[in-house]
Amino acid sequence: MAFIRYTASADTTIVNAYQLNLQTRGTGANAGMADVGEVFSIYGRVSSGSQELSRMLLKFPISQLSADRTNSVLPASGSVSYYLRMFNAPTSKTTPRDYSLVVAAVTKDWQEGVGLDLEGYKDLTKGNTGANWMSASNAQAWANVGGDYLLTGDYIYSQSFSDGLGNMELNVTPLIERWIAGDQTNYGVLIKLSSSYEASASMDYVNQDESVVYNKTGSTKSYYTKRFFARGSQYFFKRPLLEARWDSTTSDDRSNFYFSSSRAPAADNLNTIYFYNMIRGRLANLPGVGTGEIFVSLYSGSLANTVPSGSKLSLYDGNTNLTGGWVSTGIYSCSVGIVSSAVSPLYDVWHSGAGGTGDTEYYTGSILPKLFDLGSTSGHPRYVINITNLQDSYSSKETARFNLFIRDKNWSPTIYTVAKSTVQSLPIPSASYKVYRLMDGYQAVAYGTGSDLHTALSYDVNGNYFDFNMKSLEPNYIYAFKFVFYDEQTKSWQEQAESFKFRVEKSEP
Repeated sequence: MAFIRYTASADTTIVNAYQLNLQTRGTGANAGMADVGEVFSIYGRVSSGSQELSRMLLKFPISQLSADRTNSVLPASGSVSYYLRMFNAPTSKTTPRDYSLVVAAVTKDWQEGVGLDLEGYKDLTKGNTGANWMSASNAQAWANVGGDYLLTGDYIYSQSFSDGLGNMELNVTPLIERWIAGDQTNYGVLIKLSSSYEASASMDYVNQDESVVYNKTGSTKSYYTKRFFARGSQYFFKRPLLEARWDSTTSDDRSNFYFSSSRAPAADNLNTIYFYNMIRGRLANLPGVGTGEIFVSLYSGSLANTVPSGSKLSLYDGNTNLTGGWVSTGIYSCSVGIVSSAVSPLYDVWHSGAGGTGDTEYYTGSILPKLFDLGSTSGHPRYVINITNLQDSYSSKETARFNLFIRDKNWSPTIYTVAKSTVQSLPIPSASYKVYRLMDGYQAVAYGTGSDLHTALSYDVNGNYFDFNMKSLEPNYIYAFKFVFYDEQTKSWQEQAESFKFRVEKSEP
């Protein structure tokens, strides 16, 4: 699993807009229970130079992120990115065009409240629980009307929109890491139009009406109304969320190991192999090694004699011992290269020390290396895919591992390959999955083919695989996986034909 979604824990809309009578401002209004939130700016509707604004407040459960970091559910800082995601809510009102929204860290605690009215702004807090334009809570006013927030460095982010229908997706990683580390208290964020798009207001106007935000360089054009779904929305996939993404892939080249070649770039002459230290069905660090270095040597052998023989082979750097390292609990890796003059199969021996008499040998594996193609081209590959362990249904609280079997569609087995007890799956080095809802085709999880690779597939000696947390999907619906593979010849992602259906069942509390 390489992404986790955290739904907002509180949200509301606050306004200084006029109520329907165009005489009284709705500054005491709260919309904490509304199923949408809105951001807008109206200039000159009531009088020349009048200002009406709407902003959203949003908070996420950072304590849960901290707990997940402590329990190694989330990777360490620097290895994970956090995206604020908000989803457009359709409206019959006019929507703005060509504007920018700002997301800024709030500096004072606030209350969500129970208001609903986003038309007449009649759900007034009147000293009851809930934030509004003038107050963060029923006990404390904002220092600045419209909310207290920071507008510098790691505390402010922005996204431009060409129209009023777009979703928001902002990388807010530095702010989230500050919250997790405790460098800044988590009071959530405020979402507003950037200052140049919020309505202009002079100091004279502010002196006449304390609810107005001074904005000398603001806009004399209205931007009305951008709406996002709120956390109370009936639509599971439209609620505001913080999405943690990281690359958790393991690329184990044991079954995709190539001899070094003078025709290949240096990076392609190295193969990464892994050692998984399984003890009583679980991964455990090696005593005496822990998270430190481990050494790997290669030996020749034969298919008939499945043990190493002879002396250590000279490797790509002229040494007989390579230094490997710790990846995660019980998993170690090493980059290995060797010229084609070596005998096949090869045996990799993982051991302590650099070859002394007191070395401890931990594990011996086997490798059947391949030769790089000799100048021929294979055209555009086509594949047959199957998820070998796919079930009909899964619990909404379950994290499942999916194993893929992949072979070339034009594969022609020989008598030897037919006689073998198992056919080896073809590993795809660059592959990604998506999830869509079968009923309407809604894309619940998009392909992660960008820099975050949050839906990339791992591979090892048994083929490609990935983990998926069913909590990301709304229960009681049927979904399907689809896959894309990266084609090195065309330098593009190619979607595969097969789809794999499954149902998510709601788990009892």
